[in-house]
Amino acid sequence: MASMVFSPTFFLRSSSSSSSINRRVRAEPLRRRLDSSSFAPNPLRCGMMEPLEFGNGSPPFIPILHDKMLPGLLVSPQTRGTGGNHDSRLRIFSGNANPALAQEIASYLGLQLGKIKIKRFADGEIYVQLQESVRGCDVFLVQPTCPPANENLMELLIMIDACRRASAKNITTVIPYFGYSRADRKTQERESIGAKLVANLITKAGANRVLACDLHSGQSMGYFDIPVDHVYAQPVILDYLASKTISSDDLVVVSPDVGGVARARAFAKKLSDAPLAIVDKRRHGHNAAEVLNLIGDVKGKVAIMLDDMIDTAGTIVKGATLLHQEGAKEVFACSTHAVFSPPAIERLSSDLFQEVIVTNTIPVPEQNSFPQLTVLSVANILGETIWRVHDDCSLSSIFQ
Repeated sequence: MASMVFSPTFFLRSSSSSSSINRRVRAEPLRRRLDSSSFAPNPLRCGMMEPLEFGNGSPPFIPILHDKMLPGLLVSPQTRGTGGNHDSRLRIFSGNANPALAQEIASYLGLQLGKIKIKRFADGEIYVQLQESVRGCDVFLVQPTCPPANENLMELLIMIDACRRASAKNITTVIPYFGYSRADRKTQERESIGAKLVANLITKAGANRVLACDLHSGQSMGYFDIPVDHVYAQPVILDYLASKTISSDDLVVVSPDVGGVARARAFAKKLSDAPLAIVDKRRHGHNAAEVLNLIGDVKGKVAIMLDDMIDTAGTIVKGATLLHQEGAKEVFACSTHAVFSPPAIERLSSDLFQEVIVTNTIPVPEQNSFPQLTVLSVANILGETIWRVHDDCSLSSIFQ
């Protein structure tokens, strides 16, 4: 761009000039001042050093560029490839809650995990430092708030703050499992709504967007004052069940409680429009459930019990017991989040279940493994969602 150089002579007051001359100069019209000879020594100049010359005398032309000729800064991330963190403004960082899942997501995107230092002081306080620049970057922080929920939540908040203070352009918290999601309403007097409080903490810490997987209730999305992308693990479980040699005529999808009917109905529709059954239960206390009766027919069928999470496994085990009593041939337990609080492993490893199918939104340690357990990865679906959010693409087609 041509640079314009203005002479400062006109704007400076000479010490030898009288006040009357200065007043006269200020009172003159702008046009006369622009035509004044005071600009003669320093006229407007173009910043171009010399005119362009063409050796063959032909006019200039615009070359046709292809991928190999494009400079690196002019190529989109898709064209340049995503072989490393230096090729894109997309950054993936992981906390200590589920680094294996974060690594799988980064591998799907063709990226390396961002370098971050997280440590605990002697008094238990958390220290976070980013080991690389994120200025102007689209940052995604992968951190489920699974047990220990308070430790992982606080770690996430400090990670968000570190990214905000490092001038990240956008900060998206990828929360495969949203802790405190069950505290989404008041069921008794003088109760707190923990889900709303956690949403406020994440927003105030500086997050610009939340990407969550299979929230306990859809209303939790309304607790955030920032955009929330809700990802479903159903496609991963459906693909796995499709590999089973189970006749569609023998299938029945079972909701373990009335609250999960909408989830089970949507799952049954995609599973060859299978029939639906509902376990009617009433909860007398936290982590305690009592099964009353079954709505629907499961006799001689393969029952697929679907829930968003398995905590102590009391609900799903009592439901499976009832299904066997009602004549179900086999029972499969399917859940997105494997919380597995004691005594879940002892309950699930019984002969009630043909298979227990969960995902890796929460890491399942080796000591919690048992023969019927199958852990599916949601890394690809989360990775695809992250890329589409980064590239401003639609997400709905993933789950159709």
